[in-house]
Amino acid sequence: MGYLTTDKKKVTARTLLEMKAAGEKITQMTAYDYTTAGIIDAAGIDSILVGDSASNVMAGNQDTTPITVDEMIYHARAVVRACRRCLVVCDMPFGSYQVSREDGIRNAIRIIKETGAGAVKMEGGTEIVDTVRGIIAAGIPVVGHLGLTPQSIHRLGGYGLRAKEEAEAQKLMDDALALDAAGVSAITLEKVPAALAAKVTTLVKAATIGIGAGNGTDGQVLVYADALGMTQGFKPKFLRHFANVHQCMTDGVQAYIRCVKESTFPSDAESY
Repeated sequence: MGYLTTDKKKVTARTLLEMKAAGEKITQMTAYDYTTAGIIDAAGIDSILVGDSASNVMAGNQDTTPITVDEMIYHARAVVRACRRCLVVCDMPFGSYQVSREDGIRNAIRIIKETGAGAVKMEGGTEIVDTVRGIIAAGIPVVGHLGLTPQSIHRLGGYGLRAKEEAEAQKLMDDALALDAAGVSAITLEKVPAALAAKVTTLVKAATIGIGAGNGTDGQVLVYADALGMTQGFKPKFLRHFANVHQCMTDGVQAYIRCVKESTFPSDAESY
């Protein structure tokens, strides 16, 4: 059955393929720091994505394009230090592989060498396949990303559903098959029709991980701050809140303020 979630062995990119073959759903969530990653890993997640969404979640940028390779390495290194079991995938940020194949390979090698991550993730299809092949030939597992690709948000013109028209759906399938033939371990499918994502999942050997792509993919990924109810005012159709950390933290901070103002903290027992 391969490495199932009850198995304590380290999850690798190869594990994702074994889980797909075994019919076990893959769980993935983002993280960008040591403390959060340690909690998510210990909870039993299969994979942590150090997403370029750190640009939004951690730095407050409007989109993912400003984040740099150096910043991704900083976040990924902290996450890897915290993780004992799960696979850590690091996004290659905008500009790190679009210029040339050589740049892409060089930056992927640097990310893996300096972070210890188990794979890199890249957005795009046939246009990046040569670079993907080169990175895999260098010994680095690659995760693809199709559908809504946030690094191309200025060209796409927004965060709407992708591949709803026949031509774009066919392009997505062609891209998925090209990435699969190149040897990617997994493909993220973001914000595409559920039926299309399910079809792609049956066509490729790689594991598919959906976000806003229905339940027919091999796994699911969410940004931890969204899934755990930390962000406010962001509630797309595909997002479910599995906790209300925003309220919990607010209550805790207010309790701290109250106790300090009332001089009940620290108590004699909490003083030296």
